[in-house]
Amino acid sequence: MPKKIDPALRARAVRLVLDHRAEYPSTAKAIAAVARQEGIGAESLRRWVVQAEIDAGDRDGQTSEEHAEIRR
Repeated sequence: MPKKIDPALRARAVRLVLDHRAEYPSTAKAIAAVARQEGIGAESLRRWVVQAEIDAGDRDGQTSEEHAEIRR
C-alpha cells in the first residue's frame, strides 16, 4: 500500500524544484536533489512536478480538476 505523503511536504518539494531548477543542468537533476533532501522518491516528485506544470498551463495534459471530474 502506498504511503501517504503530507500535502504540505508535496507542495514544498514541487515548489523547490520549480524555483531552483535553473540552478541545475537539467530538471531531472533538480528533482533528484530535492527528492534526496526531502526524503521522498524521485519518480513520485517527477510526477508531481509534471502535474503542477499541467495545472499551471505550462504543459499539455489533463489537469487535476479535469481528472477529479472524470473520477466523479
